[in-house]
Amino acid sequence: MPSLEKTIEKFALANAYEHEGKAQLGPIIGKLIASNAIKTEQIGLIKPRIQKIISVVNRLSLEEQEKKLKEIYPDFFKKKREERGLKELPKAKVGKVVTRIPPEPSKYDHIGHALSFLINYLYAKKYKGKCVLRFEDTNPTTSKKEYVDAIREDVLDYLGIKPNKIVFSSNDLPKMYKYAEQLIKKSKAYVCFCNREYMQRLRHEGKACKCRKTTPKENLTYWKNILNKFYKEGEAVLRLKIDMRADNQVMRDPVIFRISYDPHYLQKRKYCCWPMYDFANALEDEWCGVSHILRSAEFGEMRIELQNYIKKLFEFRQQEIFQYGRFEVAGAITQGREIRRLIEESKITGWDDPSLVTLRALKRRGIVKETYYDLAIKVGLSKTPTKIDWSLLSSINRSFVDKVANRYFFVPNPVKLEVRNAPKKIVKLKLHPDKPKKGFRKLRINSHFFITKDDAVELKKGQVLRLKDLHKIKILKTKPLVAQFYKDQSLDPKTKKIQWVPAKENMKVEVLMPDAKITKGLAEKTVKKLKVGDIIQFERFAFCKLEKKINDKLIFCFGHR
Repeated sequence: MPSLEKTIEKFALANAYEHEGKAQLGPIIGKLIASNAIKTEQIGLIKPRIQKIISVVNRLSLEEQEKKLKEIYPDFFKKKREERGLKELPKAKVGKVVTRIPPEPSKYDHIGHALSFLINYLYAKKYKGKCVLRFEDTNPTTSKKEYVDAIREDVLDYLGIKPNKIVFSSNDLPKMYKYAEQLIKKSKAYVCFCNREYMQRLRHEGKACKCRKTTPKENLTYWKNILNKFYKEGEAVLRLKIDMRADNQVMRDPVIFRISYDPHYLQKRKYCCWPMYDFANALEDEWCGVSHILRSAEFGEMRIELQNYIKKLFEFRQQEIFQYGRFEVAGAITQGREIRRLIEESKITGWDDPSLVTLRALKRRGIVKETYYDLAIKVGLSKTPTKIDWSLLSSINRSFVDKVANRYFFVPNPVKLEVRNAPKKIVKLKLHPDKPKKGFRKLRINSHFFITKDDAVELKKGQVLRLKDLHKIKILKTKPLVAQFYKDQSLDPKTKKIQWVPAKENMKVEVLMPDAKITKGLAEKTVKKLKVGDIIQFERFAFCKLEKKINDKLIFCFGHR
């Protein structure tokens, strides 16, 4: 069954490529059935053969898997390229599309925010339109300069988003006050003095409070008292007068302004009356000239009804609204409150801790900006929720960094190996297997090496193996580990390959892992030439990013395999 074996191999390689080098049985069987390569009733008979091929594929390095995949299944990469590209945006005209990126500067953004921002940015670019970066900073309690700076660094610098305009909503408070006053004069809004719990209970029951009956003249007086800091926090709010019996409870006279005396990072103590999100958002979309609102479905239809109602009150345009499926980050902590707690309890090092999926944590691990763009284009305006897991992210990132990352040898948990009769020489190894123009690195070798502890414990007396890209050896004894140079140096793909570094010329290396553990080892001495921020591949270990150079030691952050 040679043709079937080739089909199994190509699906196994494709599956491994998308899952950090580890092919899985179930999806491969599904592909075989879908392509009519096998029938359902044949699974039991063919399953052992599939498992055997998977075992062979999983023993290959990621580099070897990709090379073989390109040889036997080039259409896999062609299909990947064809899948790229944003779908058409309904009611969009070239040069007329205006989108907005509306971060609230109250936290550090994560990958879900990045995808949402990029969808808006890329659609504006697709139609030669404009994209506005709007800091929705109308909550003085949570909005901080620290987060504004972080957004500039993570979104503008790291992601490379170039908005046509940057807006701070808090700068528009005087305009918002004037529009609120218009509503009061038209008896469309009133000042309410009920406490929060009582107000919520009446809204739930669909009943009006006595404040609803006050006249526009009285409400204007109360409103001016609010602006002049006459009341305490929580003593008075401004509410829309809509319908206390509306099916959508959001429409039951919602609060649109509240009092807060917290100092604002930008406006200081200039204002004490702050708009609620839906009011500020509805006005800002008009003032920013937004034509299309693209956002996650978790926003909800109920809020859309309220914002559209506010726009109608002022005869503002109604934007085209498209809600895409929410982004779910599997196994990751994304809630700002939870991350703050972990930082306070010293369980993580900060917002850039490698265990997180904040943009600064992913940048630290060597996730390049092209990965986010690729993922945003794949997702687009799909209504289906997107589950982002590390295997998906690393698979996409690998496709970019693999093309440019130089290769180096690294041995975690090193064990010394003596190879008797090994030739003393200088070995030239490519910096990149597919790009000879990148040049070579030179390793001076003799009869002493370091190999990984994992490899060392598996070696047996009499075993023949190959030191990767060097020569074959035969194990003489395992304690201490001694081998001899093997006479027959012919290449045999079945011969086990192990990683090594010269015992004399090497460099101490520490790799910070996602679980906060540190992997210590030795790397070839040529890594000393690397610069902080360089992303490289330690062969047969992982892609890593250089963080620090400390005397005779290099500190890396683990990226992915």
